[in-house]
Amino acid sequence: MNCRRLPARLTTGEAAIVLGFQEHDIAPLVAAKLLTPLGKPAPNAPKYFASVDILTAAEDREWLSQATRTLSKHWHGKNERKRVTRDSAVPLEIAA
Repeated sequence: MNCRRLPARLTTGEAAIVLGFQEHDIAPLVAAKLLTPLGKPAPNAPKYFASVDILTAAEDREWLSQATRTLSKHWHGKNERKRVTRDSAVPLEIAA
């Protein structure tokens, strides 16, 4: 990404770098409709984003705040589900 001008299309990783998020954070932002990929890619297809949209989002304080809150809720819920699953797998009493 060391260039004078960004390409018109950015990959998920490139969009994450410009926005200041991790690459794995982009999918929840797409699911929350805070980011819109170009075209209508299949769920398992690579996603590309318009650089103008990414740059606009990166400069919008309110959008960044909303995206950060959305990611916080996403990862909190995911970690909570993992904790509940792990706790339910541990027997409460061990018979002697």
